[in-house]
Amino acid sequence: MSRRFDGILFDAGGIFVIPDPTASALAAAPFGASTDPARFVRAHYAGMEALDREASTRPDPSIDRISWDHYRRAYLDSAGVNTDSLDDAVAVLRRLFSPYYWRFPLLESVAALGQLHVRGVPIGIVSNASGQIEATLANLCICQVGPGAGVPVRIVTDSHVIGYAKPDPRIFADAIAALDVEPSRIAYVGDSFVNDVGGARNAGVVPILYDPFDDHADYDCERVTSLHDLLEWVTA
Repeated sequence: MSRRFDGILFDAGGIFVIPDPTASALAAAPFGASTDPARFVRAHYAGMEALDREASTRPDPSIDRISWDHYRRAYLDSAGVNTDSLDDAVAVLRRLFSPYYWRFPLLESVAALGQLHVRGVPIGIVSNASGQIEATLANLCICQVGPGAGVPVRIVTDSHVIGYAKPDPRIFADAIAALDVEPSRIAYVGDSFVNDVGGARNAGVVPILYDPFDDHADYDCERVTSLHDLLEWVTA
């Protein structure tokens, strides 16, 4: 297979970190939810599809312009909350949500990021966040700009810091420049069809939707179920 990409950019949430499944399980267990953290890892992607489905109906689509209760309801339903308790469970989870709740590392994805670095692929992060994501990724030893305990990356872009958020293509400008690669040779990997696929298309980079449970099987985009699938596309 010929080499498809000369650089790869990633979202952070849903790719390298997700909401803390242990905290979620403790909050949702009184409403009938499973206490298995794996159920809450899976639940994140059900929640993202619910956000995408709702946001796709809007004239100016963005998952950040609608209530994340769509996410919370699907997330809790996937985790096994009793149907008649969903509203109460959503209210509890709403109070739990904060930027620092997104702190559970997806180690398989981190391993794939390390393999991309070993292969010399320019990599970076472009995230809709609240000013905290660069520190979160570094503190979890996932990645950082330059040397450190995690995987070295060229750039970590946080929408709160630069003032543009996906799907606005301007959020990608600094990252494309940092990779110093033709945009058509850069993949952007995220877990939202509306924000990530839409934003990548707007910016002229190639969108790849991370969809490990096939929640987006009917969406019009290229998908992967593991970041390790990317490795075959960066090797000549």
